[in-house]
Amino acid sequence: MNPRVLLIDDEKEFVTTLAERLEIREFSTATAEDGETGLALIRKGTFDVVILDLLMPGMNGLETLKHIRHLAPDLPVILLTGHGSTREGMDGMRLGAVDYLMKPLAIEDLLEKIKEALAS
Repeated sequence: MNPRVLLIDDEKEFVTTLAERLEIREFSTATAEDGETGLALIRKGTFDVVILDLLMPGMNGLETLKHIRHLAPDLPVILLTGHGSTREGMDGMRLGAVDYLMKPLAIEDLLEKIKEALAS
């Protein structure tokens, strides 16, 4: 069975392109453009890993991560951060994220992080 990945990011073009690139590589993907929608998808479905952007309007990535930890404590979450901000990535790791990547990201780096998250 293909690993199920949930992508939560407010950049529509980015998340659509990333989903397509993962599907080409045999991942099953779902997307959400904000934290609230992502949490609703987690309540309804089963995912193997979440890719979560930190900087989103409304509920930001760290708030979304806190809710994910409550809903699905063992669900691996990989954070995406831009703007050279490693502090938020480190804060996310303290809240239970398995790792974080800086945008823009190379698909190979993301695939490696996903494989590590699935193995843990």
